[in-house]
Amino acid sequence: MRICVYGAASPTIDEYYKQEVKKLGLEMAKRGHSLVFGGGGHGLMGAVADGIHEGGGHILGVIPKFFNDENIEAVFENCDELIEPDTMRERKQIMEDNADAFLIVPGGIGTFEEFFEILTLKQLCRHNKPIAIFNINGYYQEMLEMLEQATVKNFIRGGCLDLFHISENIDELLAYIEKPAKEWKISELKDG
Repeated sequence: MRICVYGAASPTIDEYYKQEVKKLGLEMAKRGHSLVFGGGGHGLMGAVADGIHEGGGHILGVIPKFFNDENIEAVFENCDELIEPDTMRERKQIMEDNADAFLIVPGGIGTFEEFFEILTLKQLCRHNKPIAIFNINGYYQEMLEMLEQATVKNFIRGGCLDLFHISENIDELLAYIEKPAKEWKISELKDG
């Protein structure tokens, strides 16, 4: 299975997060999964790629040309394939098209944006791929509480929160992703 991992690229992240995400990459490779990711060599992007590489898994990196041209971010050196689109929008589309599932690890504004876009597309039945969140150290707890409040206040349909799985356990996350897909239809999403 090709798993797209969204996560932070910052090199200043606490080592604990990097260690946990590298373990995720190692376990993904052990289970025969490949990685689709943003191509960065630092932060949690670099950590998951390190784990996959160390475990002998296949890596597809997708990083816009301007990242390298403008020294925005170092490219992970051990990608089996590297695609360099012109724009961020193209990057996200290529990652989405090449993924069978999405796994979100802690990240910043770019990671939030990627998660919400892929969740919105699933709610709109544009894809039926599993989405899981690696909630290391409770990182996403406040976001989950915000989503629950938006549901209580009828800004988000209740069934939307069933379109993804959140856990701190790597085995549980990968087991969720590996399950056969459930068919989601907008009519099945509960109001409120």
